[in-house]
Amino acid sequence: MTTFHQLTATSLSGKLISMADYAGKVVLVVNTASHCGFTPQYSGLEALYKKYAAQGFVVLGFPCNQFGKQEPGGAEEIAQTCYINYGVSFPMSGKVDVNGTSAHPIFCYLKNELPGLPGGRIKWNFTKFLIGRDGEPLKRFAPFTTPEKMEAAILAALKI
Repeated sequence: MTTFHQLTATSLSGKLISMADYAGKVVLVVNTASHCGFTPQYSGLEALYKKYAAQGFVVLGFPCNQFGKQEPGGAEEIAQTCYINYGVSFPMSGKVDVNGTSAHPIFCYLKNELPGLPGGRIKWNFTKFLIGRDGEPLKRFAPFTTPEKMEAAILAALKI
């Protein structure tokens, strides 16, 4: 059986990222989009990342263009939105699919472990998955759940 820490992704800059690098950390996986009504959540996600990174918390952003074509650009445009417009410093992957036959293995795994909607599909951009230090998926959050409303769950996972 696959575990979260056995999975990999490709960074926005094209480098391989092993989820094993995050063993011992609390991870928040988010499917993102640069032209979505929820895009301002980048600011809240960055604030949580900065606030708790020293305690072992990391946010991993996964840009996706499957919902309303709200992530149409390439790596450079995505980087501009994330880094310049929102000051994002947490790791971002290259663009992925989160549903369907070409869904990224990380999202296949997380949807299987925390199905949410009937059929496990991701409904929209900024669906979030909280993963414990041991790699166990803990909680799934809806797109409309703001980063601030997740802080208690993050604190519980960090055990601080």
